[in-house]
Amino acid sequence: MVHTCVVSGCRNRRTAGSSVSFYRFPRDPQRKQRWVSAVNRRGWAPSDGSRLCSTHFISEMKEPCGLEVLDKQEARVEAANALLFLKGQGPATGDQLGREPQPEEGERRAAVVEESASSSLSTDEDDDYDDEESVRDSKRGRFAETPDVSVNFDDILKALKKENQALRESVEKMSLCENSLRNDAEKVRFYTGLPNFFVLETVMWLLAPHMDRMKNVKLSKFQQLLLTLMRLRLDLRNQDLAYRFGVKVGTVARTVHRMVNIMSSTLVPTAVFWPSRAELRKNLPAALHASYPDCAVIVDCFTVPFEEPVAQGNQQQQQQQQNVLKYLIGVAPQGVVTFVSRGALGNVSDRSLAEGCGFLCKLLPGDVVLAARDLNIGESVAARGALFKTVGACQGEAVGRSEGSLPADVASETASVQRHVERVIAMVKRRYAMLTGPVESPFTAACERTSNLSTFDKIVQVACALNNLCISAAPLE
Repeated sequence: MVHTCVVSGCRNRRTAGSSVSFYRFPRDPQRKQRWVSAVNRRGWAPSDGSRLCSTHFISEMKEPCGLEVLDKQEARVEAANALLFLKGQGPATGDQLGREPQPEEGERRAAVVEESASSSLSTDEDDDYDDEESVRDSKRGRFAETPDVSVNFDDILKALKKENQALRESVEKMSLCENSLRNDAEKVRFYTGLPNFFVLETVMWLLAPHMDRMKNVKLSKFQQLLLTLMRLRLDLRNQDLAYRFGVKVGTVARTVHRMVNIMSSTLVPTAVFWPSRAELRKNLPAALHASYPDCAVIVDCFTVPFEEPVAQGNQQQQQQQQNVLKYLIGVAPQGVVTFVSRGALGNVSDRSLAEGCGFLCKLLPGDVVLAARDLNIGESVAARGALFKTVGACQGEAVGRSEGSLPADVASETASVQRHVERVIAMVKRRYAMLTGPVESPFTAACERTSNLSTFDKIVQVACALNNLCISAAPLE
């Protein structure tokens, strides 16, 4: 739109390249009326398109480099300070526009300049600026309407801290760390098999001094123990544990092997031990008190399959029969595991296993060893001065006599002893699923020549030790 100066006789028009600036009439009613009076056009009122050119001010606004416009704020200040009284410019010729002002006109001019200096003029370039101001005001919303409302940054800071704390607790609860298990007994039982966090903390207290040499900057001591227990408890693969704890697969394998060695040398002697005869007799269950008061242990064997490459040719069937590890376990009548042998191939005889694992060395003369089935170790036990008794096998009874034809009290006793041992073995396997197999080949190799124990042999012993720390199988009834 082309603007023309509203002063009578002024022919300035807004053209490209012109150094003349054009100003809108102020919005303030009082100042606007003063401008109209200064224009001195009888009966005239400005419209939205009315403009005054810069030649009618004390000094013109100077634009640097011609086309570049001064900063709008600076332009407003300069325009306000340079405002000129538009006096004496009426229907007369344009000569009157340049005449010298009279003294009374100087006083009026000074008054208007002084009044106008406190405000700014608006040029056409200011239209966009006003639009931007209105947009910002609309975005500020209620803050623009109520500028006196102050923001309480202390409340905002407290709210952010509270939210941050809630997020931290949520992350800790989802992570596998000490704080996430401390007040969650169900989570402890699921991941470790132990009854509560107190027992887990006790195990950690026993193992911590022996873990100082384990340099692992990625996992804490507690996480190393938790990772190992999860491996035994849930039979998770190393890759799965690596994802859960954010480490490499090799780190998981090394951690499990090291922790099993520490637990085998520290925890097993503490939790799996052969009790004295006085302790056994003191708490002997009523089911054996009358018939076998000298019962020292109830024994049985169980097997665990392990992974092994299948042989070719004629050896395939024989190899499949040997792909199990056989263990001899001794359970006290009170329901705790008192002895676990090392693993042997499944085709080994019960007698060879008992004589080679150190079980017979635990017996004292006069001890009674009970079993629910014939393990073919009677002669070996007798050589130690003890008595091996297969419950239900009465003297003088014919071999092959069915259990249904046995006396009622003997049959009940046989079933009770058998259930007792099976209950303990089943509880250990159920609590630590890794014992159900198949065992991975890296765990079956003997890692120490002195003890001739494989890593899995130690795992079986550790599982029995952890089971003893829990509420174990009920005493023999």
